[in-house]
Amino acid sequence: MKNSNNYDNEKQAFAEAFSEFAKTLERYIAREGEWTVKGFVDVFKNVYTISSDTKVISKILELHLFPHFVEFANKIGYEIELATHQNWYPDLTFVNKSNRGIIFAVDIKTTYINEKRPLFCNGFTLGSHGDYFVNRENSKNIQYPYSKYSGHFCLGIIYSRATLTAEFESAKYSINELDEIPSVINNFIFFFTEKWRIASDKRGSGNTANIGSIKMLADVLEGNGVFAKAGEDVFDDYWINYGKIQIKTKSGKLKPMTSFEEYISYRGLSHDLLNR
Repeated sequence: MKNSNNYDNEKQAFAEAFSEFAKTLERYIAREGEWTVKGFVDVFKNVYTISSDTKVISKILELHLFPHFVEFANKIGYEIELATHQNWYPDLTFVNKSNRGIIFAVDIKTTYINEKRPLFCNGFTLGSHGDYFVNRENSKNIQYPYSKYSGHFCLGIIYSRATLTAEFESAKYSINELDEIPSVINNFIFFFTEKWRIASDKRGSGNTANIGSIKMLADVLEGNGVFAKAGEDVFDDYWINYGKIQIKTKSGKLKPMTSFEEYISYRGLSHDLLNR
């Protein structure tokens, strides 16, 4: 199910440029692996430490990096549109200045290394598989209709969480003590990829209509997701029909399709497409 405004050469050039740019991002936010953001400063020059809450960290990372996104976009001939409303898809829309029909969706996705399983990260949610994903001319909860985008990408940021005491999260420091304040996160990994390449066949957040990601760190960085062998068209068709197609169980009862293996069998496709 290819997008109607398919610009393959521009898409490849955009992906290559952004992938190289992603390799430079750590220098802007970290020093010797430690996050350079230490807290919030008030007019009295007090520094209040940052919570380790993932939503807080994600938003601050986005704000920390945004000026560099703008500089990069200008350099490659694009401008950035932010999502008009909170929770709209995507976080950033890159619009080609010379041909405004060429637009790319970029979601900023952050997660952390699983401390108990260091070869795995905690995973990402990769956007909705609900209305705007299914009805691709629909403009509800999305900056432009899904079909108008020439590509859908993720800028991934994976980090480690520092081991800090509970008291730290409510601590107050003087601005003169800035270098003494521990960072809540460190050891950053940046990557850029099309979102379908790191998708799993499971939802990413309980019962909400969000696409989940794979979690093995090496596979995430290589874009070796569940649909890696099958391609984007199959990814689209699977998630458009997730939970809607009814399949028979071994006992003969009907159940919603919720796995890629079930989808392969239902569509009569080769099981070689399964990325085992």
